[in-house]
This record gives sequence, C-alpha cells and structure tokens, in this order.
Amino acid sequence: MRGYLYWIYQIFMREFAAIPGRVIALLFFVALFLIPVFTTNPYILRIFTLASILAIFSASWDILDGFTGQTNLGHALFFGVGSYTVALLNVNFGLPSYVTIPLGAVAAVLVGLIVGIPALRLRGFYLALVTLAFPIILTGIIFFFADFTGGEQGITGVRRLAVSRTVCYYIILLVMVVCLFAMYKFTDAESKWLRVGVILHAIREDEITARASGINTMLYKLIAFAVSGFFGGVAGGLYAVFMRTVGPSTLELSLTFQAILYTIFGGVGTIYGAVTGVYLLYPLIEFLNLFPVVSELRFIFFALILIFILLFMPEGISRWVRDKIEITC
Repeated sequence: MRGYLYWIYQIFMREFAAIPGRVIALLFFVALFLIPVFTTNPYILRIFTLASILAIFSASWDILDGFTGQTNLGHALFFGVGSYTVALLNVNFGLPSYVTIPLGAVAAVLVGLIVGIPALRLRGFYLALVTLAFPIILTGIIFFFADFTGGEQGITGVRRLAVSRTVCYYIILLVMVVCLFAMYKFTDAESKWLRVGVILHAIREDEITARASGINTMLYKLIAFAVSGFFGGVAGGLYAVFMRTVGPSTLELSLTFQAILYTIFGGVGTIYGAVTGVYLLYPLIEFLNLFPVVSELRFIFFALILIFILLFMPEGISRWVRDKIEITC
C-alpha cells in the first residue's frame, strides 16, 4: 500500500507539481468543487452551472478552429441538436437524462458528419459562410414542424437532472471535467498514445503540405467535426436538463459568437483558454447585472475588456499568464 501511494505521489510531482500552469488548473477545479460548501445561493450556483456548460461548448468550438483551423460560425447547430434531442426524448418518451444526453451527443455527431462532408470541401471564408447557414436551416425546420418541436415556444417540462440544485451543480461540474480532459488529450500534440493532435496541428498550419506528406486531411477534419459536435451536443443536452426548456435560442448565432469571444479572450488552440474565458467573463457579466447603475453598461465593459486583451495579450490571457509563470519566471 505504501509503495502504491508513493507511486501516485511521484506521478503527481512529475505531472502536476513540476508545472505551475497545471497547479493553477488543479487549484481552480478544487475551488469550483468547494463553491457549494461556502454558499448554496441558487443564483450563484446557477451562474457557475451555466458557466460549466458554456466551458464545454466553447472548448468544443476550439477543437475545430483553434486546433484544426476550420472556422465554424454555426457551432450552435451542435448545441441545438443536442438540446432538442434530449428534450424530445425526455418529454415524448420519458427517457432519463443519463440516456438522453449521450443520445443527444450522438445525434450531434451524425449532424456534424452530414454537415462536414460537403462543408469541409471549402476553406476559409467560404467554409464559415456554409456553416453559418446550417443553424438557420434547422431553425426553419423547427418552425415548420411546430406541432412536434414546439415552434417558437419551444419544448418545456424536461425532467430535472437532479432534485437538488447542489447535486445538479456537482454532476455538471464532473461531466465538464471529464469532457475537458478528453478534449485536451484528443488535441495534445505531445501525446504518446493518441497522435490525432499533432495531425490536427499540421492541418491547421499547412493543409496542402500535410496532404502532400500522406495525411488524409479530409478524414481527420471529419473526425474533428465529429468530436467537436459530440461535446457540443453534450453541452446542449446538459443545458436542456438544467434549464428544463429548449427553444430556437439554442440555435442563435449569438451563442456561437459567445463561444468564439470566450475562447479568444482565454486563448485559442489551448482548450483551457476557453475555460478561462468563460469563468472570467460570464460570471462577471452576470454579477454586473445585479447593480442597476451598471447593468445597462455591462456589455460595454465586456467589449472594452476584449479590446484590451486583443491589444496587449493577442494570444489570450491564459497563454500570457502561463508564459509569465513558466517561461519568464
């Protein structure tokens, strides 16, 4: 037993304690787990629960754009497919959340593949325009089949993920940690077990050279689309069971832009940058809404913060802090 504990201690010291950035990440997640210990205020738990969902969604967008270089302006499509699938299966068939959320993620993967096959033949600005059209198309389908999808009113009455708001917070937080770890390992260019990450980096830097070296770039871009869609669907499913209502707002362009802004603020192509951006900006904007004096100006503050980061930390605040700690110091 003592030898086993010593082995765990060695792994911890080598993989975490030796790298300041990972120590900060560990302390950050410990702080998130301790929030319900210090407060059970429903409003605070709601903010941080939604932040966890947005962190999964933003990081899933980062897989496509930050690591693969495929600009996706219609990423809300995956979120909407996941949320609507969960809501329809839950309300109409009574399936529990632990069944509907994986099914919603799989539905988002299938949609990602259907969208990706024609869309990924394009690049750059044209790809962005094509991906932008798909959420609009799905919104039109939802309005057309209003008797089944609820139309503009959406779907209500989705079963709760858990009776207690605190239990719900912990479940979503644990799912977020697992999803972020999976996305980080999937995109890790230095991984010894999974070599997809380094190929995605090669496609992002120079797709023509990657194809000339024998890499099936179309296949790996489809894999990136599918994985991004899967985790986007997970985020949409969690949103459906947490909010207990789903509507066309889950497909709005503004949702995709939120993910893009959070990721740019934290650092594109890092996974942890998206998480940093969400947990710094989303609670800040929500808490400012509590004060009538500044509530109307909160989006101006949001824009000024983004401009400041883009001017002085163009690679994102998380990369700037990491470089200061791990390189400069």
